[in-house]
Amino acid sequence: MQALAALAQPLRLQVFRALVVAGPQGLTPGAMSEGTGVPPNTLSFHLKELAHAGLVSQQRDGRYLIYRADFEQMNGLLAYLTQNCCRGAACAVDKACPPPTPRRKP
Repeated sequence: MQALAALAQPLRLQVFRALVVAGPQGLTPGAMSEGTGVPPNTLSFHLKELAHAGLVSQQRDGRYLIYRADFEQMNGLLAYLTQNCCRGAACAVDKACPPPTPRRKP
């Protein structure tokens, strides 16, 4: 799946998550660069890859470009990943398997 391959790269995942947090109003590349610390030329490359995978859309607003997460595509990816979760039964937290405890920094 192209979307999974695109999100496997850490900077693309970081950029995509920033767009998900921004919601439907999206972000300009300048705002994303400031918020993520990703340099503009690097950001441009990763946005192109995310768009190619169908995870983000681009819209011109005057002289600005606005990027938005494609929530329908994201939800489809999540549905694909969880399609056979728990063999089709409702997923529940197993009391025999407690959640992992956070690791302490040395």
